[in-house]
Amino acid sequence: MQILKELAAKNGPLCVGLDTDPSYIPEALLKNYSSPAEAVLAYNKEIISRIKRDQSACCFKVQIAYYEAMGLEGMKVYSETLRLVKESGLVCISDIKRGDIAATAGAYARAHFSGDFESDIITINPYMGFDTLEPFTKYCEEKGKGIFVLLRTSNPGMVDIEQKNLAEGGRVLDAVGGHLKQLGEKFAPMFDGSETSPVGAVVGCTEESDAKLLRESYPDVFFLIPGYGAQGGAARICARLLQKAGGTVNSSRGILCAWKKSPDCIKKGEEGTLTMADIADAAAQAALYSKADLENACKLLQ
Repeated sequence: MQILKELAAKNGPLCVGLDTDPSYIPEALLKNYSSPAEAVLAYNKEIISRIKRDQSACCFKVQIAYYEAMGLEGMKVYSETLRLVKESGLVCISDIKRGDIAATAGAYARAHFSGDFESDIITINPYMGFDTLEPFTKYCEEKGKGIFVLLRTSNPGMVDIEQKNLAEGGRVLDAVGGHLKQLGEKFAPMFDGSETSPVGAVVGCTEESDAKLLRESYPDVFFLIPGYGAQGGAARICARLLQKAGGTVNSSRGILCAWKKSPDCIKKGEEGTLTMADIADAAAQAALYSKADLENACKLLQ
């Protein structure tokens, strides 16, 4: 998590989401590959190389569901994508949102912190209870891994549970946040005060009032911030969440599907000359735009 924080300071706070669904790739290009999974890997490779070249992001977030949906070949592409991200020198966040108890949670931790699917940081769902986090925090302590725990998500349905009031006061998400504070205090003796806790929080950027409140409530927690771009989250809201301990702002479809708004790509598509490199160039430009948008919003708050 500390490496991610330092990369965010160096490259900007953007996280590029490789939630790469085959439908995000033009049909004409899909036909050039033996399978949709092969096309996804080719697109991921092109994007990773450009983000590394441009230093436009600090990390990649790989959503496992899109790869699971492609079967065994998709999971091979998932593993290869994780490897390519690590080779790029940027941090790899695996968006798996696992949450289970006892031995099952331990198996999930082994699966995603070692072996074929090893990642630097993973997302965790705490809503089966805080004991579900323990197998993952062991890897944080012993192997230097990190976790982002769901706190306030970016979907409209988050009001169904996260925003419910507790009998003892506060919201459900406040109970989660309180536990994250305790975990931060647990890990604090391991650091010299200049480093950040390996336990971060997922905080969506779709409501400005909540963004200000949550950043003030958890000033020492590094945030993974979804909702920017395609989900409607504004840069000014992200900027509030990026204050104090900082964070990284994810954009997936806004980058992966940027070619759909590119006049050059549209023209080449009509001419039948569109290539994978062309749509990856559009993604790279969208990443640079997003980086500038987020950095400018942060400057306005200073």
